[in-house]
Amino acid sequence: MDEPADRGSDYVQSLARGLAVIRAFSAETPELTLSEVARETGLTRAAARRFLLTLTELGYVRTDGRLFALSPRILELGYAYLSSLSLPEVAEPHLERLVAEVHESASVAVLDGDHIVYVARVATSRIMRVTISIGTRFPAHCTSMGRVLLAWMPGLDAYLESAGLRRMTARTITSPAALSAELARVRAQGWAMVDQELEEGLRSIAAPIRDRSGKVVAAVNISTHASRTSLDSARRDLLPPLLATAARIEADLHATKATGSRLSAP
Repeated sequence: MDEPADRGSDYVQSLARGLAVIRAFSAETPELTLSEVARETGLTRAAARRFLLTLTELGYVRTDGRLFALSPRILELGYAYLSSLSLPEVAEPHLERLVAEVHESASVAVLDGDHIVYVARVATSRIMRVTISIGTRFPAHCTSMGRVLLAWMPGLDAYLESAGLRRMTARTITSPAALSAELARVRAQGWAMVDQELEEGLRSIAAPIRDRSGKVVAAVNISTHASRTSLDSARRDLLPPLLATAARIEADLHATKATGSRLSAP
């Protein structure tokens, strides 16, 4: 388990370790043994057992005595954030309209550290090995929405210096200099396209969503399979409706703000 090297006196290590236990579970590993949790988190078996049993007692984890899994109650931990974030509610009808027009999946994501987090999605056919749902996270550097969010991110130089640009496919950009040049192009053209850098066969194109001050707070994308959509056809057929959708989402966000409704987008 990675912990901040420069944590101060206010840092609560036990809380960080408890959250690490929760994060050990994923779509790929929905059930884990005690030993597997200990290995994933770097905790001793005794410490992992205490955290798992505490989470079980609180109702966030369930167990059959050997395997542990998250319970539906874990959704409570994200509900406060989602319930205060009206961006998904604003975006969803626009995503539905976009999907009906282009017959491809569309999503909205926000930036969380080095990753994007999906906050809204309307899917058609499944084109990825990993099922995408609300809360799914991917490395920002190799996704179209991530590129959009990074392109306008304050402190980009610091990100490029410290981020681990993991290679996901043979096409993934892993050079900070090459990524910086690509992000400059994204800023210049106002949108991003990623060709099979996250997963072989997956192409996606994304545009920024800005708040009333002009700050990029989210990104919207269309994802498609390389076998049915060339790069040229993506630019010709998918980019115009994508940009129109981003503009409509922005207009609704600004209108919601203007009327004083509760709205926040990280």
